Amino acid sequence: MKNKNINSDVKRPKKKSHPFWSFFWLTFLVVSLGYAWYSFYAPSNEIKWVNISNQELLFNNSNKYSIVFFTGEWCSPCRIMKREVCADQKVEEIVNSKFRAIMIDVGNPETNEIVNQYKTNVTPTTIILDSKGKVIERIVGKIEKNKFLEMLLSI
Repeated sequence: MKNKNINSDVKRPKKKSHPFWSFFWLTFLVVSLGYAWYSFYAPSNEIKWVNISNQELLFNNSNKYSIVFFTGEWCSPCRIMKREVCADQKVEEIVNSKFRAIMIDVGNPETNEIVNQYKTNVTPTTIILDSKGKVIERIVGKIEKNKFLEMLLSI
C-alpha cells in the first residue's frame, strides 16, 4: 500500500497579512515618492543666470563681482539649494543687483576647462570672483539661505 500524504492534495487558502502591513507599505511608497519629488524639484527663480562654456566669457569688463555656481543636472543638493536659496526673493534681488550670476554645468564637456581651473570636484560649489577673476569666496557643498545672504552682503 502506498503511503499517501493526505495534506498534499488539499489547497490551503493564502493567509492574509495583517492590515498594518498594507498601511505600512502604502505609507512607505507615498513618503518615498514625496521625498524623490522634493529632492529633484527646483522651481524657476528670477536670478539672471548666464550659462557659459568657455573661460573667456567668465570674466567681464564691469566692476561687478561674479557669482559662479557649479552644478549638475543629477545633483540633488544643487536642486535643493536652487529651491531653498536661489528662489528666495531677497537673494534674487541682491544677486541681480550686485553680481553677474554664472551657472556652470559640470557635466557639460565644454566646461571642463573652467571646472579644472577652479578645481571643482564637488557639486554644488559656489565661487565669488572679482572682475579680474580672483577668487574672493569659495564654498563647497550646499549653503543654507542665511549663510548665503550673509556671504552676499559681506562683499
